[in-house]
Amino acid sequence: MSAANSDMRVVIAGAGGRMGRTLIHAIAATKGVALSGAAEAADSAVIGRDAGELAGLGPNGIKVVSAVAPLLAAADGLIEFTIPAATLALAELTAAAGIVHVIGTTGHSAEEEAVIAKAASRATIVKSGNMSLGVNLLAALVKRVARTLDENYDIEILEMHHNRKIDAPSGTALMLGRAAAAGRGVDLGQRSVRGRDGMTGARCAGDIGFAALRGGTVVGEHSVIFAGPAERVELTHRAEDRMIFARGALHAALWARGKKPGLYSMADVLGLGDI
Repeated sequence: MSAANSDMRVVIAGAGGRMGRTLIHAIAATKGVALSGAAEAADSAVIGRDAGELAGLGPNGIKVVSAVAPLLAAADGLIEFTIPAATLALAELTAAAGIVHVIGTTGHSAEEEAVIAKAASRATIVKSGNMSLGVNLLAALVKRVARTLDENYDIEILEMHHNRKIDAPSGTALMLGRAAAAGRGVDLGQRSVRGRDGMTGARCAGDIGFAALRGGTVVGEHSVIFAGPAERVELTHRAEDRMIFARGALHAALWARGKKPGLYSMADVLGLGDI
């Protein structure tokens, strides 16, 4: 059987986390994909555990290890929802192996983004602040609305996540902000307002505001508000299950298989154009 017709062998990094376990569960239910390895940080309590048991599936014979490089020798791709520092190390490994790398991790600095882009000269990287179909459609809509409505409509982005999320604004909120900025033809870095406290003065026309809420077990909620004279347009997405992100990541991995090295987004995967 040719490689193109065989199951795509995927390694999951961050296998002990919420998304790692969800991905392992999703792979078991998805045709065309097979779990070939599972990895975690060396100090993780799940090292040596069976990956299937971690995901609530029962034993699958794949043990969680800390050494990723040996796993990549027998893999077609790697998917990770980890932390920014881990992404950089993993990108070097996937670049060396010349395989697919799907990045669901958020919170990267501009310098870290540059390292990832460099690795994409040798690896096929799909990176997105959110892997769900709905959110990526939302981003396309945000860009269109921002282009249609002028600066009389203030743009505010509100997001809420569970109390263990470590970065803010969320990667999805920033993705939506970039879509809004692209629609307006402005630089998000120059027009972004990340927090307000005290005597801030009046809102500057053309700014794109962000507000981040944290609490409980919220999977993810995002709203983009266009507040104009005497009316508001609100675009909202609510994630109810992490499985939507896992399915999106697997879809991205399968799409990227056989593609030339480069840095791609979920907009590329879904054919939504550059957002």
